[in-house]
Amino acid sequence: MSASSTFTAADGDGYELLMGRWSRRLAGPFLDFVGTTDGECVLDVGCGTGSLAFALTERCQIKQLRGADFSPAYVEHATRHNRDPRITFEAGDACALAFPDRSFDRVLSLLLLHFVPRADQAIAEMRRVARPGAVVGAAVWDARGGFVANRIFFDTAAVLDPKANERRARNYTRPMTRPGELAKAWRAAGFSDVVETTLSIRMEFASIDDYWAPCVGKDGPGAEYVVTLSDAERTRLRDAVRFAYVDGEPDGPRSYAALAWAVKGIVPRGQTT
Repeated sequence: MSASSTFTAADGDGYELLMGRWSRRLAGPFLDFVGTTDGECVLDVGCGTGSLAFALTERCQIKQLRGADFSPAYVEHATRHNRDPRITFEAGDACALAFPDRSFDRVLSLLLLHFVPRADQAIAEMRRVARPGAVVGAAVWDARGGFVANRIFFDTAAVLDPKANERRARNYTRPMTRPGELAKAWRAAGFSDVVETTLSIRMEFASIDDYWAPCVGKDGPGAEYVVTLSDAERTRLRDAVRFAYVDGEPDGPRSYAALAWAVKGIVPRGQTT
């Protein structure tokens, strides 16, 4: 299953520290955009530790929600924290969803598609399992132009290390992250009434230690790079990142803007997938 994603996934608590706290915050404006309706069967593709699923059930009376993620560790974490019998999580491949055709009234994906090299295949799968008339929506970070906290790390690392520069280039040229790219993919997949927009949240950190902690974890692109460094290289990078974080003031809280691209479309009625 992991071949369908380039995301380094190891530990549910590590993902919460890296991204779960922010995906919970992004889930609100994303659900405002894609909409919610009582009585639906919903699929969350790339559910991670359950941020979107839990947010959705707080908004409306769903009939059923299924969450699928390529990481068994994330599925275990989400399952362990789930108290709602309408929600189930399972390991699954976004490019080969284990659900019958036309199974769901709404199919959603939050912060997944930019880590799927065959994103078009994952989008086709999302459409396949959606019923005619269903809303299918997704959001990904505007990695190049709107992800300030992430750029602080990779821009600093790239100055120090040519290999980090290569990783930065890879990180900011992921699929589905350019303006208009999601909408183009949705139209190519045959959705109607396609709308693309930008979602905005803020990422708040208590200190440089809070900011740096995910970088020395086991999850995500930053940690994937840091683990390749020697102790001396890691210390050098942390010192440089600290200068970028404090930015002329004492260490303490910082707030950074984070933008995401979002898209939604409708499966046309009277057509088969």
